[in-house]
Amino acid sequence: MTTPPTTDKDLWVSWDEYHRLIERLALKVHESGWKFDQVLCLARGGVRPGDVFSRIFDVPLAILSTSSYREESGTKQGDLDIAKYMTMTKGPLSGKILLVDDLADSGVTLDKVTKHLKENFSGVTEVKSAVIWVKGTSAIRPDYYLEDLPHNPWIHQPFEDYDGLRPHQLSAWLKKFDKQA
Repeated sequence: MTTPPTTDKDLWVSWDEYHRLIERLALKVHESGWKFDQVLCLARGGVRPGDVFSRIFDVPLAILSTSSYREESGTKQGDLDIAKYMTMTKGPLSGKILLVDDLADSGVTLDKVTKHLKENFSGVTEVKSAVIWVKGTSAIRPDYYLEDLPHNPWIHQPFEDYDGLRPHQLSAWLKKFDKQA
């Protein structure tokens, strides 16, 4: 499938491009020389990048759910909710943490989660953040990012196709791919 053309208002990203961006971001972190002990990804947008980082850097993955885009079918930012619990497999969150998300839109999520970690996890010694995109509206700059988007486009990520897909539609959805083969 091809993606529509990108404009100042809309940035369209294919699956292949999305994966290359995650890999390029991982390379940027690696080339910085900074070593971290765990990856903490922010669900939902940071889950895919976090998984890739955890595998490439061979460090444990922790997942923290946050949500601010709930209004108007997920296109309007509201108040930030941070989950009470975090999911991880190896002991408590500690040491140097790489906080991974897909983008910094307003910067509020990265800022509040970083403060939350420092206030609630005494074993955390350092937190740095990595995102694919940082928008001009972001109040903070992540430590690592790939693309600066001063025009603040809406980023159409490939997994957004699933936002409107429901189980009863899967059969018809899959048939369109059979026709392309």
